[in-house]
Amino acid sequence: MVRGFTLIELLVVMAIIAVLLTLAAPRYFEHLSRSREAALKQTLMVTRDAIDKFRGDRGSYPDSLDELVERQYLRKKPFDPVTDSADTWIIVPPRDSATESGVADLKSGADGESHDGVAFADF
Repeated sequence: MVRGFTLIELLVVMAIIAVLLTLAAPRYFEHLSRSREAALKQTLMVTRDAIDKFRGDRGSYPDSLDELVERQYLRKKPFDPVTDSADTWIIVPPRDSATESGVADLKSGADGESHDGVAFADF
């Protein structure tokens, strides 16, 4: 007597797995995008804090994000989790550009909106 699964049993199991995947996959990708949004908000908060501390210590804004790393206000250049790059940041100069220069703020260069309907560049 041969022991094993019949073709029908295998097809039923595969159908059940397919149904479970169709239920789980959308939730997984939604949670993945929400975690990227949360990581982006945290990265912006930490980097903006480092810019403020730099200005408080030195009296001027940093010339670049690399200067924050060189002077050890950050361990490494910030990484944008939405664009998967550290080079897509939009640098915002100081409001009074006539007397000051440097990096006063930064925004994400990612296209699109968050789940809340806010553009990534407006975080």
